Amino acid sequence: MGDPASIGPEIAVKALLNPAIYELCNPILVGDAGVFADISKRLKLDAVFNVVTSVPDAQFQLGTIDVYDLANVDLATLKFGEISAMAGEAAFASVKTVIDLALADEIDATVTGPINKKSINEAGHHFAGHTEIYAQFTNTKKYGMLLVEDRMKVIHVSTHVSLRQACDLVKKDRILEVIELLHNGLISLGETNLKIGVAGLNPHAGDSGLFGTEDDEEIRPAVEEARRRGFDADGPVPADTLFSKAATGYYGGVVAMYHDQGHIPFKLTGFKWNAEKKQMDSVKGVNITMGLPIIRTSVDHGTAFEIAGKGVASADAMLLAIESAVQLAKNRRKNLQPA
Repeated sequence: MGDPASIGPEIAVKALLNPAIYELCNPILVGDAGVFADISKRLKLDAVFNVVTSVPDAQFQLGTIDVYDLANVDLATLKFGEISAMAGEAAFASVKTVIDLALADEIDATVTGPINKKSINEAGHHFAGHTEIYAQFTNTKKYGMLLVEDRMKVIHVSTHVSLRQACDLVKKDRILEVIELLHNGLISLGETNLKIGVAGLNPHAGDSGLFGTEDDEEIRPAVEEARRRGFDADGPVPADTLFSKAATGYYGGVVAMYHDQGHIPFKLTGFKWNAEKKQMDSVKGVNITMGLPIIRTSVDHGTAFEIAGKGVASADAMLLAIESAVQLAKNRRKNLQPA
């Protein structure tokens, strides 16, 4: 569901009104059924719901949206676009529930809507985001955020930390770990181009130590070790060059050193702003958490509180996230079958 005060419920319902989704998979929404019913009524979405409390009770039929009901939102006090502990608790509960269902093999994959980190923390759950929640409750130590949109595939050495902390986290072992996560992620997605570009941290990748030493002391040794282990890795490459090449498909995927280094070029590719309408025409991009024992994909945009409840939110990213989850599940199932 994502945050109930966000566009999360809206894009979830819109996605499951698309007949193509039912040709791909058996989808079930997880969250408060009242929230989904309310947003559908407000926006005049032609949705019919089958409310269940267990996966086996779902019908999985086009025209009726199954909702695994957590019944944890007071609609009388819920306000669109506002941070609240209640909304944070509801969002957290939906995430924790899908994790539990996936670990129990009741579902093949999980797809998450946007959450508000402040609301989550006000509810007493002190996590930086989805990725950290999944890591803790699946007991995963080595993981990474992989962003996917057409030819652009970006994984990060660090994400939700300060820029100062991000620089300190540029270490050989972590970079090597992320290169391997990306390689495995590309294979899981069925990609054939496994060439990996590794971004430099500093301008001009340090320019032989003139603009910092991290590129020569941490990144380059990680890339060299990756090559010795059989990975097709290239770097450190100055970021301004790396991403322009990645957008053409030269690299199968790239390693960014910190959050904004990877997110900015990625969103320039997938997010289309309409200046005249002052809204997004399209918001595309999928967030995949690599390294988990279960499949997790997500929209790669935020809660969009400013347009919540207005009916203008695009379900593009949610549709892509579902498609990616299905592809990952199919590939995982194929790989698990005996030869």
